[in-house]
Amino acid sequence: MKKQKYLFLGITFLLSFGLALFVAMSVFPNNPFSKTKKEKTENVAETKLKDGDIIFQTSQSPQCEAVRIATNSKFSHCGIIYNIDGKWFVFEAVQPVKLTPFDEWIQHGKDNKYVVKRLKNADQVLTPIVVQKMQNYSQQFDGKQYDAYFEWTDTKIYCSELVWKIYKNAAGIELSKLRELKDFNLTDARVQKILKERYGNNIPLEEKVIAPVDLADSDLLKTIIDNY
Repeated sequence: MKKQKYLFLGITFLLSFGLALFVAMSVFPNNPFSKTKKEKTENVAETKLKDGDIIFQTSQSPQCEAVRIATNSKFSHCGIIYNIDGKWFVFEAVQPVKLTPFDEWIQHGKDNKYVVKRLKNADQVLTPIVVQKMQNYSQQFDGKQYDAYFEWTDTKIYCSELVWKIYKNAAGIELSKLRELKDFNLTDARVQKILKERYGNNIPLEEKVIAPVDLADSDLLKTIIDNY
């Protein structure tokens, strides 16, 4: 009799627990506990974004490491944020230049860390018409090759050059002054290795360049998200 009693109680408990779980899932179909902390963070972040925001991260390739060292910055990659058909993308110069979903772009950075910056007067300057001009101008670069030589041409293009040119030529805004290659720290062995691979003995020291840190330090921008 005792065994039957315990068996009956066990079955009753399981049925009650199952019913409670079913009700909870019916009332709360989007149970917040079913999502990871990372997913919730990204969803909250996306609510803060606006067209034209600029996003920065630390990429992990040897070239990006050399960029970080040469520019004395934690940032080695950047892109411009657009809302396309209700979804957020980062338009970035990689190989090739392309639109990358926002959450996917974040995962490419070291420890998924990133910073988002915005024009201080974006509400007045980045009107729907201007944003459309920026997107239209961007299309000419879509699918182009990444510029590993950092040349100031439109034939190939690198990340910070892409963002700078979109703002300059589509919105009429010069985010920062251009520099020359020789202005950066080129003495580190890791930087020297990349330079040697790219240029041999003919390093174009006077080539016009713009680095991610130049954009990140722009007086025209303010920080919207910083999870470093």
